[in-house]
Amino acid sequence: MDQIYNFSAGPAVLPKEVLQQAREEMLDWHGSGMSVMEMSHRGKEFMSIAEKTESDFRELIGIPENYKVLFLQGGASSQFSMVPMNLLRGKIKADYINTGQWSTKAIEEAARYCTINVAASSADTNFTYVPAQDKWHLDPEAAYIHYTSNETIGGVEFHWIPEIDSHNGIPLVVDMSSDILSRPLDITRFGLIYAGAQKNLGPAGLTLVVVREDLLGKPLPGTPTLYNYQIHAQNDSMYNTPPTYAMYITGLVFAWLKSKGGLVAMEKTNITKANLLYDLLDDNDSYHCPVAKADRSLMNVPFTLKNPALDEEFLKQASNNGLIQLKGHRSVGGMRASIYNAMPIEGVEKLVAFMKEFANQYA
Repeated sequence: MDQIYNFSAGPAVLPKEVLQQAREEMLDWHGSGMSVMEMSHRGKEFMSIAEKTESDFRELIGIPENYKVLFLQGGASSQFSMVPMNLLRGKIKADYINTGQWSTKAIEEAARYCTINVAASSADTNFTYVPAQDKWHLDPEAAYIHYTSNETIGGVEFHWIPEIDSHNGIPLVVDMSSDILSRPLDITRFGLIYAGAQKNLGPAGLTLVVVREDLLGKPLPGTPTLYNYQIHAQNDSMYNTPPTYAMYITGLVFAWLKSKGGLVAMEKTNITKANLLYDLLDDNDSYHCPVAKADRSLMNVPFTLKNPALDEEFLKQASNNGLIQLKGHRSVGGMRASIYNAMPIEGVEKLVAFMKEFANQYA
């Protein structure tokens, strides 16, 4: 078998060039005699890695100086608590948009700290679309508005940023765990973004937070020290030992993205990859994608077989053809192809060719 293409939703595929560089530097990083895994997080060697990683991230997105970049642990799920702990700022309400299972989890956790107003939801169709903003019912007393830009499980993605400038200046908060850096982003539209790294940034163990400085400094009473954004901001993410190796790999991914032309080029490639797969799903009666066309994810493509009795055979033959990790999430079943930045277009082309052959085989 010449090539394995890994369609896992996360931890997910990493660029081959990044893995090759990490392999070459595993035992001795730049003549230091140390692996990155062995370095002190406060030593000059790792500090240079951390500084470049943040610098490249800021450059890729265009992050202004009045935003802090935090490199944290705990996954995006820890942010379900940290967001209300830090952003309620004396208020007792928050707006949430519910477009899938990760939105639901964020809502359930935030409800421990405040009253949640579900301003819009697509639960009526089992989360197959993004509610239009003119259907939202926002609370003018909310401390912030939260949404999930891409639902990894359901394959629903916001292809637009909510317009809230006229809504009393309430900050917009977004979980971008599975589509961050897949396209250009105007960070100034947000008060805070967060993302677990293991889908589109790097390996598991690292969570990135970008937060506007004026939102720091008023956590809920009793907030644990490590859940206080200001503590991490004041200490340049070094209050405790950060996930150093995950930061290093993520930094290599940032450099790889820059070498590929940045986010404008990446968006073009991602659209091309997604269109290849969605065109097949729409044109072949053997498959079905449940997501509304306007809201289909460029990162996670769920689909079902017309005959679900063929699911196991599909997965078996796909694996035999070097196409792995295509089984859908256990909560929804079916199939799911995750085609993040690091998935080469050749992988999608091979998947599409296989799916055509499989459909013809069982027509």
